[in-house]
Amino acid sequence: MKQFLSVRPLVIAMLACGSAGSHAVSFTQNDITLDINGTVNGYYVYRNAETINRATGASTTTNNSALSNGLLPGWINFVVTTQAGGQDIKAHVSFAPGINNNSKVVGLPIGNPTPGSGSPVDPYSQIDTRNLYFQFGNNDWGTLKFGRDIGLFASNIILSDMTLIGVGGTSNASIPYNTTFGMIGHGYMYTGFQPQITYTTPNYNGFQVSAGIFQPSSFAGDENVTPGFQAVANYDFKTDATKGRLWGGLVYQDTSCSQEPCAVKTFSANGFELGLKAAYGNFEGVLYGFTGRGLGLSTVGAQFFNGSDGNGNRTESAGYFVQGTYTYGKTKFGINYGQNRDKNGFLNAVGGGPDDYARNQSTTVGVYHSLNKFITLVGEFNYENITNAQDTNYDNKNKTISLGGIMFF
Repeated sequence: MKQFLSVRPLVIAMLACGSAGSHAVSFTQNDITLDINGTVNGYYVYRNAETINRATGASTTTNNSALSNGLLPGWINFVVTTQAGGQDIKAHVSFAPGINNNSKVVGLPIGNPTPGSGSPVDPYSQIDTRNLYFQFGNNDWGTLKFGRDIGLFASNIILSDMTLIGVGGTSNASIPYNTTFGMIGHGYMYTGFQPQITYTTPNYNGFQVSAGIFQPSSFAGDENVTPGFQAVANYDFKTDATKGRLWGGLVYQDTSCSQEPCAVKTFSANGFELGLKAAYGNFEGVLYGFTGRGLGLSTVGAQFFNGSDGNGNRTESAGYFVQGTYTYGKTKFGINYGQNRDKNGFLNAVGGGPDDYARNQSTTVGVYHSLNKFITLVGEFNYENITNAQDTNYDNKNKTISLGGIMFF
């Protein structure tokens, strides 16, 4: 059966990032094939967190251990493929559970700790439906996708982040948690899994474009007249010595206010990205950068979260990410660095001035050893330096050591 040329399920891309290959269980009945694959991981995480009062110079340090998922939760995928009427047809359903709960008593069942109290749903334990879509198409006219899948903007960079199969940074997620943040918020924003209708062109000698409409977010108003829009153009290249991908992407959405008085009648957000991944022999390098206006606090990493001050002044964000890895035998060694920076907009609304900014910097050094075709053992050290303009008195420095492994099947 032909391979689809659109954005593949995240787990397949994750498998390509690691040293293990996909070993799906496959069943075929008549002309329909069902593949089942997935991943499970677990890590020991030790974090040293220092909070510094800039006004007095005083600092407070806390140290914690945890057994946690990494950047990935667990994942089980059910993928149906077939052909009919000259179309390659596919459906993908996945569930992503985690290993932690927030019970105060070790070993108690997972659940809301205070049922009926109105307290929020347990943030530590959840089953997330990340993929739920179908698509059809062929190599002549392209592919249409309907449902929920990974977004287009910033998807290439998270799939290129070596900490995808590890832990990375822990500043934006308590530990233990279902997932950490890897380098999200430290060089790029999180693409997310979003409802969408997307079209992907055929592959023209390595060049391919995907574009689509997405479920809009009411980030600065009470109505969304139009859906969100995302697009990415990829160019895959290969020579005798090198291979890689060059890409550029964009995201755009507007929202409006229907109830008077409105501080802002209409509001728009946008972001742009440019990235390059190239391999030469056993070495692979990644370069990436993005900018955004009203797109959200990039230092948190979530799109459309606090993208303005409520009066139409947009948060301005920018970031860059660099990474180098070298594979020797069954072991990959890597180092990456990323920085995101936000200013104005929301930061002004919480007491900042025009020259104040939030900045997240992070460096990860990692070792990834392929024990066998299923299991990769991982060791990482991550250092984060956070300048927090949301609270102008404090900065944070986190050091995280993580040891564990991930299994793909």
